Amino acid sequence: MSQSVTRSRTRIRTHGAVAVLAAGTLLLSACSGSGNSGGGSSDGSSTVTWSTWGSPEELERFEGFNEQFMADHEDITVELQPTAGYSDYHSKLLAQLTSGTAPDVFYVGDDRIGEFVDAGVLLPLSDLMDSDASQTPVDAFNPGVLGAGQTEDGEIYAVPNDVNPDALWYDKEALAAAGITEDPAELAANDEWTTETFLEMNDKLAEAGLIGSMYWNYYGTHWSWVSSQGGTAYDESGTFVGNTDATTVDAVQTFADYMQDGTFVVADTMPEGAGADSEFVTHGAGFFAQGRYTIGTLEEAGVAESYDIVRWPTPDGTAAPTTVAASYLVINADTPDPDAAFAFWTAYLSQEGQEFRLSEGGNAVPSIEGADDVVLADGYPEHAQTFLDMRDMGFANYAAESTVPGLSTDINEAMLNLYQGAGGTAQETLDQIAALAADG
Repeated sequence: MSQSVTRSRTRIRTHGAVAVLAAGTLLLSACSGSGNSGGGSSDGSSTVTWSTWGSPEELERFEGFNEQFMADHEDITVELQPTAGYSDYHSKLLAQLTSGTAPDVFYVGDDRIGEFVDAGVLLPLSDLMDSDASQTPVDAFNPGVLGAGQTEDGEIYAVPNDVNPDALWYDKEALAAAGITEDPAELAANDEWTTETFLEMNDKLAEAGLIGSMYWNYYGTHWSWVSSQGGTAYDESGTFVGNTDATTVDAVQTFADYMQDGTFVVADTMPEGAGADSEFVTHGAGFFAQGRYTIGTLEEAGVAESYDIVRWPTPDGTAAPTTVAASYLVINADTPDPDAAFAFWTAYLSQEGQEFRLSEGGNAVPSIEGADDVVLADGYPEHAQTFLDMRDMGFANYAAESTVPGLSTDINEAMLNLYQGAGGTAQETLDQIAALAADG
């Protein structure tokens, strides 16, 4: 299962100053040896340590995978070193990398992966992925979701363990209460899911006393909206150009206007006890941009039958690329047994490995081709194929953003100020972001 894209994870961003210090720590750790207790022994057996964050339920699933892997690889012992929360995970990992005690294999969040790749602490994977030992050939993954896990020269250092496109979940009951009779998914199927129609639906929801749409304040929201509206945040060289692109400026201003008048809501800022989940399952909002993990929330509330998903709207109604949230699985460059570490890494990311982790209540979308049935098998939501289509067309967080310590945090703060009416115009906010990106 993916914890990279749960709600708590997307709300948490490391403070810029801490991130800068962390980047220095990474650079130092790249020069130090590994004190990892794993590796091979005199009898030919190996131990692979690996680390991630997650809930007790998720960690239990991972232990189940470990048991299956060890049954299939009797010469390799696997030890999971979990961290309960995402907020503590990377600081702990940085300390381990500095002291040479980092695990052989570990997760990295999509807002931090660029820093780890740049620091030189990760094992190159391209040749291994196309070797006879691999269950995960390079061409089995959509290049768009590799993001900063792949460098400009084409070398791969990190691959998403699974992904989560932020689809627009919608509440049929709330739409009906607002007098909306058209079905968003049916409109999308006919390439008629236009921005104009979407905004009109939100206007009707607001007039009915309901929240139009709810979004988390992170790159997935900002840049999905920009891309879906035909704008450009970063050019191919990694330069932020959103402030010089009229389409982007207009799109961000429209989004901000809907935020400022309360039709759109920043989910992060909703009060405890009346948060986004509560509003959605009680039919208080029409749309909610989230991933596949939303299924569990709706099923637990006993209201799943009232909900479905649709891609983001576009000016002409046809599909456009939007962001795909991810966490990445990497191998420590200083692992004492690269062969054993890769054996675990490739099994974990393989079709079989992802099917094991994501079936029976899995909360994410496979990153590898061939495992799509885990999303479609239950027939829920009705248009579950949308998750796969968004994955295949989508893109990960921009490498230019995830590589700079603290940049995503600073951008989120600037955008939140705009959404709350405290940050001037869209043009002024995008100019501020351009300056932040240039300083990085």
